[in-house]
Amino acid sequence: MESLKRWTAEILALNLNETAIQLFAHYQRLLQDWNQKFNLTSLTEEKEILIKHFLDSLVCFHFMPRSISFSLIDIGTGAGFPGIPLKIVNPYIRLTLVDSVQKKVEFCKLLVKELGLSDVEVLHARAEDIGQDNHYREKFDWSVARAVADLSVLAEYMLPLTAVGGFMLAMKGAEVGQEVEKANPAISLLGGDINQIEKIYLPENFGERNLILIKKIKPTPQKYPRKPGKPTKKPLL
Repeated sequence: MESLKRWTAEILALNLNETAIQLFAHYQRLLQDWNQKFNLTSLTEEKEILIKHFLDSLVCFHFMPRSISFSLIDIGTGAGFPGIPLKIVNPYIRLTLVDSVQKKVEFCKLLVKELGLSDVEVLHARAEDIGQDNHYREKFDWSVARAVADLSVLAEYMLPLTAVGGFMLAMKGAEVGQEVEKANPAISLLGGDINQIEKIYLPENFGERNLILIKKIKPTPQKYPRKPGKPTKKPLL
């Protein structure tokens, strides 16, 4: 965990306190234990977990507030990434985790309990369904996803949940130029505007991460998101 502490200081100028270090250590143990029973992640070595899961999640703080309260929804959270690491560092986040896989939802609920986190809701749901639910629609200051879907698909999942004036943060791999250009009309249609793209280099030759920050500037038309499965089968152009 000392490596994680050093990397967050070097890359993000973020100093992890002892409580956070202990919670990350417990998180790692739970992840490795559960991964022996269920396929939560293909990354099982300590360095991989520290960099590709924990540090990679924390790079969101390049844009997100680090010490004030805000509402955040994490779409396709899987084993809790990036939402849980962000909550560990900023306990004031009001966090909602969403995944469509029951076993991953169960793990996230266990995590929340084991780590003693408060103000966290874990939903077994699809983004298309909660995006049409008035309890969640356009209610979040921030939406985030590390999912591998195209940016236009992510925008249809995330922007309907993001409040006007709030931000969508998509975490993508190395090459995003063409993907961003292709997704721009869909982002605009859904009420968003690309604000900034920031490239972050992960340590130990673990590659790079592009953070795409999109501001919600107007309400999303009511017909979006479309029915489950439609955004991936027929992405908006």
